[in-house]
Amino acid sequence: MPLSKRRFLGLAAALAALAAFSGAVPPARAQAGPIKVVATTGMIADAARQVGGDLVEVKALMGPGVDPHSYRQTRTDIVAMINADLVLWHGLYLEAQMEDFMRDLGRKRAVVAVAEALPKEKLQAHDDYANKFDPHVWMNPDLWSHVVIAVRDALIAARPEAKATFEANAEAHLKDLAELAAYAKKVLASVPAESRVLLTAHDAFNYFGAAYGFEVLGIQGISTESEAGLSRISELVDMLVSRKVRAVFVESSVSDRNIRALVEGAAARGHKVIVGGELFSDAMGENGTYEGTYLGMIDHNATTIARALGGEAPERGMRGRLSVGS
Repeated sequence: MPLSKRRFLGLAAALAALAAFSGAVPPARAQAGPIKVVATTGMIADAARQVGGDLVEVKALMGPGVDPHSYRQTRTDIVAMINADLVLWHGLYLEAQMEDFMRDLGRKRAVVAVAEALPKEKLQAHDDYANKFDPHVWMNPDLWSHVVIAVRDALIAARPEAKATFEANAEAHLKDLAELAAYAKKVLASVPAESRVLLTAHDAFNYFGAAYGFEVLGIQGISTESEAGLSRISELVDMLVSRKVRAVFVESSVSDRNIRALVEGAAARGHKVIVGGELFSDAMGENGTYEGTYLGMIDHNATTIARALGGEAPERGMRGRLSVGS
């Protein structure tokens, strides 16, 4: 079945499920219990937990290693979102397969696309998406602070009497983000200028590159749904060899097949390239770990990149909490 037809049928089924459940869902509960929040990505879920504290109960639809570009809502997801007090999604075409459903749900429930709160002048356009922006804003903690503020405001709208708590929690988390941004800037500045080339599986690190002065190259485009042809692989192998790039990186939510092809291609040309480590691009680390938080995710990435490309960074990161070998 053609892809466009599968997408149409999937959306039709989702909207039918939404219509079926909409009439049966009771109105929002009294304000005594925690706010039931459903977030699409782990990064947004983490922001909601940081800001909401004990006043929220948060469910993330996409766990570790899940690719948001290709994710489609399940019937269980639909039920969870309809029964939530608040649904938080990224927007900016990150959840491309869910976008029509989320906008339809937003006409019936409290639904907020938190990344769309960023000022347009801070967003990057990209050739892959006509009239759309690169959605990977979490790669820059300074930009992610706008998302945290949007989450804070959404929680205040859901529970106005808890405004002071949400504001205090958000302020504390924003200080953590400022510390993270300063740490990343310091360790990444230690990478020799000629080595500041970040090559990964897909084009998820452009905001990172702009913030920290790295040339960023992705084998695939912004969306993992794009394909990398042999000509692209050959072009990147030529670049690795001619510029003597020492390391490339795999991603936790993307197949490493293309990265391995680059390493093998460079080796066949007499140039050794190592896999510098696994980076968290579109999803965080395992639940219950430091890397399974936003702070840990970016700490891991900055530390791993700096150490692999000849910079100086403590093995266990900003606060000594990274897993050994990260």
